[in-house]
Amino acid sequence: MGAFPGGGPDGLPRYEIRLQGRLDPRWATWFGGMTLTTAGDGTTALRGPVADQAALHGLLQKVRDLGLPLISVTALDPAPLHDPTTHRATPGRTAT
Repeated sequence: MGAFPGGGPDGLPRYEIRLQGRLDPRWATWFGGMTLTTAGDGTTALRGPVADQAALHGLLQKVRDLGLPLISVTALDPAPLHDPTTHRATPGRTAT
């Protein structure tokens, strides 16, 4: 688990969206200020906080509009499945 359980310092969940292809860093503004990192294998990773599922879907629509193949979407620093203080499942999360 990262330094900010359940998300970044602002409490928002963080995601990595990996794409096939290279995007210039100037696209970061269009993606809501997400950090863009290109890798030597020809992929680009977008990383940053996402307010909610609607915002995540909005980012994925932008990826679609660019026509770049989506490789993966990964939650970074995911929230725990159980709240250790109450021993109840966190709403919206399903245990596997």
